[in-house]
Amino acid sequence: MNPETLAEALLAVLAPLNEERRPGEPLALAASDIVFERPRNRDHGDWASNIAMRLAKPFGTNPRDLAQQIADGLAQVDGVASAEVAGPGFINIRLDAAAAGALAKTIVDAGAAYGHNDTQAGRSINIEFVSANPTGPLHIGHTRWAALGDAIARVLAASGATVAREFYINDAGAQMERFAASIVAAANGQPTPEGGYAGSYIGDLATRVIAARPEFLELPADEQQLVARELGYEYQLAEQQDSLSKFNVDFDVWFSERTLHAKNDDGVSLVDQAVDRLREQGHVLDQDDAVWVRTTDFGDDKDRVIRRSNGEYTYFAADAAYYLNKGDRGFEHKIYLLGADHHGYVHRLKALAGAAGDDPEKDVEVLIGQLVSVGGARLSKRAGNIIEMDDLREWLGTDALRYSLERSPADSPLALDPELLQKRTNDNPVFYVQYAHARTHNVARNAADSGVDRSEFAPETLTHETEAALLGALQEFPRIVAFAAEVREPHRIARYLEELAGLYHRWYDNCRVIPQGDDPLESVHRTRLWLNDAAGQVFRNGLGLLGVSAPERM
Repeated sequence: MNPETLAEALLAVLAPLNEERRPGEPLALAASDIVFERPRNRDHGDWASNIAMRLAKPFGTNPRDLAQQIADGLAQVDGVASAEVAGPGFINIRLDAAAAGALAKTIVDAGAAYGHNDTQAGRSINIEFVSANPTGPLHIGHTRWAALGDAIARVLAASGATVAREFYINDAGAQMERFAASIVAAANGQPTPEGGYAGSYIGDLATRVIAARPEFLELPADEQQLVARELGYEYQLAEQQDSLSKFNVDFDVWFSERTLHAKNDDGVSLVDQAVDRLREQGHVLDQDDAVWVRTTDFGDDKDRVIRRSNGEYTYFAADAAYYLNKGDRGFEHKIYLLGADHHGYVHRLKALAGAAGDDPEKDVEVLIGQLVSVGGARLSKRAGNIIEMDDLREWLGTDALRYSLERSPADSPLALDPELLQKRTNDNPVFYVQYAHARTHNVARNAADSGVDRSEFAPETLTHETEAALLGALQEFPRIVAFAAEVREPHRIARYLEELAGLYHRWYDNCRVIPQGDDPLESVHRTRLWLNDAAGQVFRNGLGLLGVSAPERM
């Protein structure tokens, strides 16, 4: 019996009570409105509800009396072992072993789909993250957003949303010219120009450019600049894409900023169109020969110039064109993941949504991440002043790095302990969870060798206290996934998996899947194999939502 089934049973109990106390008045309550919580003390049962306290006033009675009537009705429901009133009107519900244990087969039958839910169904969400300039290697800050952004996208998709992961390529503007000038200088054996990019990776790019265009050094300076910019951009972007792919992060859309400035056949760009579209919404004004957007109408600290008096567009113009373009592509909800130095963008983007005719509180969401540090990490030998994603991944491993970056809220500063993350002990959270999964496979292999299979399922035999606790935690997984999607916090899945691992290990220590010694093979052994495999499935599903592998042997 799951919470949904229990909620339907509770509604059936409430219907006659409602008719008795409020004749002719419908019970304006659906199963989805009834929330059950897991009691912290397992001695208090499997589920707890405060429904009596919610309905006492409209029912014209006190909470404890109503709770007792509900408990008496629930106690008659098949699958409910007992229902007791506690405190001011809580109802503690205990399921019988068969009803609770049936979950094991449900999970095994569902397989990879267990935990998926429809709480985000019908939502079209664009999530933009990383979005680094294509002028250098990805660094430690990009690494955190890569892990978190991908995990958020995974839990949203698992909750029914249509999700697109998007990388905004900042390939227009002065930084691209400085990047090209740096490559040209390196190719010609000259020092890095002022404001340019240093690091040996620039020299490597220069070498590749010369290899691709042997005549490069003979070209006029302006052509060298053009060739270096385009080839250097191509090579550096490909390197970023490769770094992300090796980190198990793949984007659906790589959106080039140049697209926004490109002219169509009528000589009009998306940026040009953005100004006109915002003007149609009534939030654009002309002042001092410049064009402004009244973003203060939507809580921004000042109005924003979108086109200067000299006719040049500001960065805000590209932001506006990009935002509108996402809506044009069918994305009703836009999530932006930005670094700690981008707090100013929060009001700006929300104001932009309002100026575009959208709801700033519903249609755009800005997540700000805090800094991450790694003790003992060395600065990149290639870039000189950063810690590279590739170096971190090769040093700590993709699984340890992703898991550790995802198990803390995005808005909390994070310091990683590389010595801990490389330990193969229970002190290392990712090892602890992965080892629990590997143990489920080891149990299954040993069971097969001993002739224990899943040919029988008798859930009423799962009566040990550790089995009740493990089943209770497995039941929670879909709710955890749905909540993680709702609040954009994949760390809740990581922390859940750690708790589940502890419960699984305690069950493993107390309940045998394989008969001991000359003990006969019984129904309980085969049923415990179902429970073991159910736990393994949830570990796999949870780790998969974090983009972390689930090894079968460790």
